[in-house]
Amino acid sequence: MTDLADLPPVRLAHHLALARPALPLLAALALWAYALRHTDVSDLDDFGLVSAVHPAFWAGLVTLTAGFWCIVRAPKRRQGWSLAYVIGLLLMERATQALLYPTPLYSWAWKHDAVVDHLLTHGGFRTEAQLGDLAVYDQWPGFFAAQAALVRLLGVDDTAVYMAWWPLVSSLLLLVPLLLIYRTFTTDRRMIWTAVWLFYVANWVGQDYFSPQSVAFVLHVGVLAVVLRRYGGRRGGHGPGYRHGPECGYGYGRQRPAVWTVLLTLLVTTIVVAHQLTPGMLVVSLLALCLTRRYRDWVPVAATVVIFLAWCLTAALPFLSAAMPDMIRSVGDVGGNVEAGYGTTPTGTGAIAASWAARLLSGSVLLLAGLGVLRQPVLRYRALPLLLVAAAPLPMFGASSYGSEMIFRVLMFMLPGAAFFAAAALLPKVRTLAADLADLAAEEATARRRRIRPVRPVRPTRPVRPIRSTRLLTARLRPGIWAPPLALLAGTLAFVPAYSGKDRISYFPPQEVALVRHLFEQAPDGSLVVAANRNYPLAYDAYWRVDHYWFLDDGRAHVDRIVRSPAATLARDMAGVAPPGRAYLLLTRGQVADSEMNGQLDAARLDRIRGSVAASPRFRLIAENDAGVLYVLRPAS
Repeated sequence: MTDLADLPPVRLAHHLALARPALPLLAALALWAYALRHTDVSDLDDFGLVSAVHPAFWAGLVTLTAGFWCIVRAPKRRQGWSLAYVIGLLLMERATQALLYPTPLYSWAWKHDAVVDHLLTHGGFRTEAQLGDLAVYDQWPGFFAAQAALVRLLGVDDTAVYMAWWPLVSSLLLLVPLLLIYRTFTTDRRMIWTAVWLFYVANWVGQDYFSPQSVAFVLHVGVLAVVLRRYGGRRGGHGPGYRHGPECGYGYGRQRPAVWTVLLTLLVTTIVVAHQLTPGMLVVSLLALCLTRRYRDWVPVAATVVIFLAWCLTAALPFLSAAMPDMIRSVGDVGGNVEAGYGTTPTGTGAIAASWAARLLSGSVLLLAGLGVLRQPVLRYRALPLLLVAAAPLPMFGASSYGSEMIFRVLMFMLPGAAFFAAAALLPKVRTLAADLADLAAEEATARRRRIRPVRPVRPTRPVRPIRSTRLLTARLRPGIWAPPLALLAGTLAFVPAYSGKDRISYFPPQEVALVRHLFEQAPDGSLVVAANRNYPLAYDAYWRVDHYWFLDDGRAHVDRIVRSPAATLARDMAGVAPPGRAYLLLTRGQVADSEMNGQLDAARLDRIRGSVAASPRFRLIAENDAGVLYVLRPAS
């Protein structure tokens, strides 16, 4: 092994120059690893991971962002370094929770694990008469059937084995289609990688967890990549800078191979059988592309609509028949569709801070996108399809509330296009792919006419004038120099409270998981589980044989009766269970955190409910630990 001290000075400087781009990345990862070893998540407060994580984590994010900005703007750096920094960002953003928390996050992820367990247990689908509201998962089974097959292939007990790593995996899968889309419109690697970075730091919505939406969104972006790169073209000729070949983003048009249509059909079919909302978002995005002559190809739109309708009129028809009246009533009610429901209004300093961090982050990216459109006039024409894709989800506000989540889904589907134009606001003049090809074509035509190779004119050198120190300092203090990296850093740091600021709600300690598992291991068929809300692990476990009732989902009047007379009211609500079924009351720390931070009942009133039940002879304590209590209703004498 060669010692650096033995190398000549020139070679030593060369080796140091090659290693210099890795130094900020390695330093950031070292700070991250140190922070993980010195972070305790056993007692989270209202700020979630923000206040629990070691300060070295924040120093690592600052170092990583500064290193990325220097690397991406260096003209001679290889793109592999930009990729390395983006992967480092994903590790720090999406893998931190998987490494810190001993159990998977999010009650909805545990719910999806229960659906997979149902498919593994019964080996098939069941009707609404058998499953009630949860039959919708059997009518959109693509994601869950694939996970059941994966569980059997890996030989594990359930999806909880890899569920915690799903955010990192789904985010990595988005990288390829994003790069394909951005390379369709520019060869400027600064623009491409800055847009990728902004997309990831602005995607705080949290739909990258173990869910059908995470897979459907990856496929949605993949369909857009195929359409933008392989279905572009113009009737009656080609646009400026047209060039045959896959490297041209506007290529092929009417000459596309059938393989791309087959691939498009497979992607759309997978989306349709996996998720309810994403096909609608895909249809409006493809229709928006048809507004431009370049992408006026009706094959993608027709294929998506036909496949979606075929599924809705066959497998999903029972669910749609029951849900259609409510869906029709919500059409056009934009105010009602974006209004937060009861129990979704953040309360407490931590929850409000996380909510505002998320709002400011999304608003800043959208504002930067608008500024990028104004600053880079060439993009308004050359990248118009991507601008239309960014604006296409907006009409969905008038289609449905989607459980008070439509505003979050619209923001997520706008991000691929919005991040591209936001990156344009942070960079100097951007070269588009079409402009590069047009210049190349003009250069080649001139060379053919002159039968010489094109030679760039050499500008005469001018004497270098000494720059005074005041002029140099003024140049360095210009807002155009320091504002873009500060904006990128602010967005990167704001992602953490927006994404992890409510981990007090999302995290369930092992004691809580053990308590709930003990409940379902002993509950007979036909039993009833009563809880304040559904924010606890395994909340839907054995849903095909055990009923669930969350009393905070009721109207205010009934919740007030429970607060006034907890034991008596709950005993009456739970008294209708027929033997051999039993009625259980489960109160856990996850329910308290969700109720308190979302403006339902505070901890004092929930403690009063727990105390009243404990003192009532109608209830018997079955199990108790630091994370909660479990009671069973005694038979009436």
